[in-house]
Amino acid sequence: MLVEVITSPQCPHCPTAKKVVEEVVKKVSCDDIEVKYIDVTEDPGTVEKYNIMTVPTIVINGEIAFLGAPSIEQLENYLRENLSR
Repeated sequence: MLVEVITSPQCPHCPTAKKVVEEVVKKVSCDDIEVKYIDVTEDPGTVEKYNIMTVPTIVINGEIAFLGAPSIEQLENYLRENLSR
């Protein structure tokens, strides 16, 4: 499972999104989860690929899963549901 956390240096909510992802990935503790942090100012191709209009955006396996920072519970539930498929 690939989790892409798309952020911007100016975004006040992006550090929260990063922290939530880090906590949940540790909690779920699955070797099948890869996390990539993508700065929109350094990778405009990703912005175009997913048509990103807001940050943070969390993309999981190529699908936009969250716009904004999810709660720990929301992300954990999403990952657990999708890991079992």
